Amino acid sequence: MLKACLNGGRRRDEHDAVPVTIAELAADAVRCAELGVPAVHVHPRDASGAESLAPAVIADTVTALRAARPGLALGLTTGAWIEPDPAARVAAVRAWPVLPDFASVNAHEEGAEAVAAALHERGVLVEAGLWTVEAVRSWRRWRTPAGRLLVECTPDDPAAALADAAAMLAALAPEDPPVLLHGEGAGAWPVLSEAVRRGLDTRIGLEDTLHLPDGGLATDNAALVAAAVALGAG
Repeated sequence: MLKACLNGGRRRDEHDAVPVTIAELAADAVRCAELGVPAVHVHPRDASGAESLAPAVIADTVTALRAARPGLALGLTTGAWIEPDPAARVAAVRAWPVLPDFASVNAHEEGAEAVAAALHERGVLVEAGLWTVEAVRSWRRWRTPAGRLLVECTPDDPAAALADAAAMLAALAPEDPPVLLHGEGAGAWPVLSEAVRRGLDTRIGLEDTLHLPDGGLATDNAALVAAAVALGAG
């Protein structure tokens, strides 16, 4: 599977094609789906452009994207930088009136298992975000099942990102949930290529990188997805 990660915490001043509004997210989701992407990951924004877990924002975003492209799997974040209070994150998830297909929970964040449990109780597939080998160990202590593991290589240096990938993958077992491997910044394309080599799911989009494999600035999310497909992802 190749997933498109459309915006993350990117600001419009970082790239003028970063989708911020619901209409922009929906249009980008459609363009990426037309290139064969079966799933998208988005960070909904409120009227001010700030990332939000608020029930009304989640409902409006999920509803609009599903209407724009029926059948496209839709995932959200529950990152602690959006709402630092774990109890408030749990309360927000329990109040979502419209649910995504999946949502990521970073295993190293305070209260991660409680957020994962709230998602699981509501039938939302949990993606456990693993940024380090220690995060893998933290996830193993969860009593809540994860449906997918996001092995997220955060170093901007390609060699360091690939080393992180190797270390985290070595800490996993064949019976663990399916893995989606991805990198960020200058590590995004080398890690994506490693995912293709290993036959793992991966992702690409403006959340992870602004640049094409040749170093040129990507015009938009669709250009990044097309480049990933050309490299054998998906």
